[in-house]
Amino acid sequence: MDWIILLVLAVMLVSFFVLFILIQKGFRNPVATHTVPEEIPFEIQEVEYPTQKGKTIYAWWIPSDKKTTTVIFVHGWGRNAQRMMPYLRKFCCGKFNLLAFDARGHGNSDQDGYSNMLMFAEDIISSMNYVDNIQEAGNGEFYLIGLSIGGAASIYAAAHDSRIKKVLTVGAFAHPAAVITKQIKDRHIPYFPMIWFLYRYMKYIRKLDVDAMAPEKHIANAQAHFLLIHGEDDQTVPVEQGKRLKKAAGDKAELWVIPGKGHSNCHLEEGFWEKLMEFFDTSETKNQKH
Repeated sequence: MDWIILLVLAVMLVSFFVLFILIQKGFRNPVATHTVPEEIPFEIQEVEYPTQKGKTIYAWWIPSDKKTTTVIFVHGWGRNAQRMMPYLRKFCCGKFNLLAFDARGHGNSDQDGYSNMLMFAEDIISSMNYVDNIQEAGNGEFYLIGLSIGGAASIYAAAHDSRIKKVLTVGAFAHPAAVITKQIKDRHIPYFPMIWFLYRYMKYIRKLDVDAMAPEKHIANAQAHFLLIHGEDDQTVPVEQGKRLKKAAGDKAELWVIPGKGHSNCHLEEGFWEKLMEFFDTSETKNQKH
């Protein structure tokens, strides 16, 4: 009987590690290279610049003809600068400098192991440094538009860099663990031991503390103002995450919950673009009045 018990334990152990490896692979973002779209009504300059660990970022640069604020566009998981094309079309051209980049591990930028929110935030800072090094381009102030993990990273970056004055997010999460746990449980994988082990592996082996990096723990430290947009029917990052961000930010943030919209279609809501333009034009004045 002892050998049967040992065999069962061995099978369970092997199954555990196979499932763990599959979970890791499942969270590795897909990489889709891309080119500049044809037949767009403005000129895009393809640029590259350094980021952390000696890696290189690929980006689209659309400069204004005057020294002005720069809007940086931050895509979501598994996407690239092309995802931001609807936003670039609305914001182009002239009032702001525009920069849409591929985060490390995405699009045409360098690979750098497993991608994560902190890497996105580091690449945002590197993007601002790139603009600041261009003579007669930026005025030292930045606005961010971030989608999903790009929005979460934008919040984190704003809490650690005072050059960021306004941040607009769509579908950003308050805590990465909440989203990771939901996605794994949606696949009927129990919290213990798989998810429990995953977080300890990330913290002690990969040196990635998902609790310490949670945007809801940093947003109150930012000097920026926030417009948090969330689809009420978001199945990827539930709307409760947007509410948690609003609660943590207090008066620094406005939360707009859009009925009937999910994770990737909020920009189709009537009045969406007008709301964005109003935020970037008048939010500082409104906050001063309050």
